[in-house]
Amino acid sequence: MLISLAACTAVISGFTVFLQPVINDVREIFTEAGISDSYLALVFKAAAICFVTQITCDICTDSGESAIASAAELWGRGELTLMSLPVIRSLLEQIGDILQ
Repeated sequence: MLISLAACTAVISGFTVFLQPVINDVREIFTEAGISDSYLALVFKAAAICFVTQITCDICTDSGESAIASAAELWGRGELTLMSLPVIRSLLEQIGDILQ
């Protein structure tokens, strides 16, 4: 299990190096569109939660702990749902403003 964890850490570290240009492009797109930096932070946090949840589930499944993997997956989904509430609220407010 420690070898799997070390391999995952190495892959994530390498992935972040290659992901840096993409992150810069997304920041530029959000800035040009006039979208608040707080929404950009939510997007990056959501992506991080997805990655961490997937790796956790895979490690738990590989270790034979499918129940813990299912619990971790449920936690990840719940956290993403909670994080999306401010975005949904803002979207509904904008729709309400358009309809009035």
